[in-house]
Amino acid sequence: MKIDLNCDIGESVGNEEAIMPYITSANIACGFHAGDEVSMRRTVRLAKKYEVAIGAHPGWKDKEGFGRREMSVSPDDVEALVLYQIGALYAIAKVEGLELRHVKPHGALYNQAAKDKLLAKAIARAVKRFNPDLTLVGLAGSSLIEAGVEAGLRVAGEGFPDRNYNSDGTLISRRERNALLESPEEVAIHAVKLAKEGIDFSGRRVHVDTLCLHGDHPYAAQNAKLVRNVLKESGIDILAL
Repeated sequence: MKIDLNCDIGESVGNEEAIMPYITSANIACGFHAGDEVSMRRTVRLAKKYEVAIGAHPGWKDKEGFGRREMSVSPDDVEALVLYQIGALYAIAKVEGLELRHVKPHGALYNQAAKDKLLAKAIARAVKRFNPDLTLVGLAGSSLIEAGVEAGLRVAGEGFPDRNYNSDGTLISRRERNALLESPEEVAIHAVKLAKEGIDFSGRRVHVDTLCLHGDHPYAAQNAKLVRNVLKESGIDILAL
């Protein structure tokens, strides 16, 4: 059994180097919900140092809300928004000698696309037009994964060890008190369960290809280290997408 271990990173939290040795893929903020040209270059260089695969992490243009406020944007404008952010990270990565491997939307853009088929298709279309060889990462079982498959993209269904789920397989809103798993030990146990059992999404069992840890979690670095160790102890190989 194998799984990718990714992290939403480069969001100006300042813990990137503490996390990077333990992950296999980095979802790098592209300046809209967090980060800027300097943080993108710094994070890309760290990924190169630790041999971590990189991908774009585009979000709504919402630094005040960290990209976690829902927005209503036309599909054409969503496509442009995603293309712009992928392109920004691509340029920096190319100069540093790295290629993008995947695209994973952030925050509200990600969660809205998990349910909104038009939004999901706009994101998938942007990824395919930029580079059809990129992998589209989305919530396992969601509309975003379905849109990626329909577009002919490689897809990776994602699970969240540091988050709790609703009964339908969607993530509990961050407005709820129990949205986040706080303890690194709990996060590690949840990671193994997701890797081995997947999730129940709308009444069907769905495999998880990649596990996401949030870089802005209070114990982000501890989570990354413990999750990696516990996965390996459980006989699960950790490999990039």
